[in-house]
Amino acid sequence: MEKLEKLKIALSEALKEKEIFVDSLYIEKKGKYTFLVVVLDKIGGIDLEAIVEATNIINPIVDEYDVCDKEYILDVISKERG
Repeated sequence: MEKLEKLKIALSEALKEKEIFVDSLYIEKKGKYTFLVVVLDKIGGIDLEAIVEATNIINPIVDEYDVCDKEYILDVISKERG
């Protein structure tokens, strides 16, 4: 199983209690920066407060899984952008 898949499972388990779902997880390069993007969703929508709360849960788990060989920026976003 790929590192990102394992991380997605771990994040999903950690966020289950908050009824937040990991929609997708991917690494994206923009210019000279690398981003680890975590796209979240929640029934009824997800607000900024829930994103911040989820980020606090996600951050230490991401550090533990070491999915990217380079330095990266963690970008936690809502599926409902725009």
